[in-house]
Amino acid sequence: MALVSESRRLRVLGVPVDAVDMRGTLEWVEQRVDSREAGTHLCVNAANVVRAHDDPDYLALLERGDLIGSDGQPLVWAARMLGQPLPERIAGIDLMEQVLARASKVGWRIYLLGGREHVVKRLATRLIAEGVQIVGYRDGYFNSGEKADVVTQIRQSEADVLFVGMPSPAKERFIVDGAGVAGVPVCIGVGGSFDVLAGELRRAPQYFQRLGLEWLYRMIQEPQRLFARYAITNTRFLALLARAMLQRSRRP
Repeated sequence: MALVSESRRLRVLGVPVDAVDMRGTLEWVEQRVDSREAGTHLCVNAANVVRAHDDPDYLALLERGDLIGSDGQPLVWAARMLGQPLPERIAGIDLMEQVLARASKVGWRIYLLGGREHVVKRLATRLIAEGVQIVGYRDGYFNSGEKADVVTQIRQSEADVLFVGMPSPAKERFIVDGAGVAGVPVCIGVGGSFDVLAGELRRAPQYFQRLGLEWLYRMIQEPQRLFARYAITNTRFLALLARAMLQRSRRP
């Protein structure tokens, strides 16, 4: 398995992603916490790829991530089809659970940022009961004028790991621009993981995940909010992949 020291940055459909597996990612987390050097971990999936093609500023944010994981089985499949294989899918929620398990054993200090107020509070309460040292939490609904106060709160907490459960592109923007200022050794974007871990939503069964259909399971739970988004995003992702494969087949 690839360790972080052996990882290499690829460009899959024009978007940066690191060829590193879960073991290597966890090694990177350990290295950052031990050294106290601020580091950012971003995740990319099909929706992020489509957004990056539409928004150059968003793509620029992704380029600044210290480590970028492949959070989405379709992206892993696309990379393989384009001759740039990734070791494995690293879902944000899986990484979060692994880091929390390690944190409960060694005493890492955790800060939770994102989600609705009752969700993040419920998650913090659950994790504290499980032996995780939660040094702060707050919802993700704050405006640009409040950002400096949020960063100050995180810095004063002296957290080792900050999980950001916010939607894109606010998530990536805060991680890239705010986490370093807050001085957090490890800042990880985990999207909607707070809702699942707090029990607000159910995660897709393993067979949905293996088939790359976790998005479908989520859409079934929130059809009115997610149907149009996934229909458009998935279609455009497939179109980008088809075009890239055609271009590849034409190369001498």
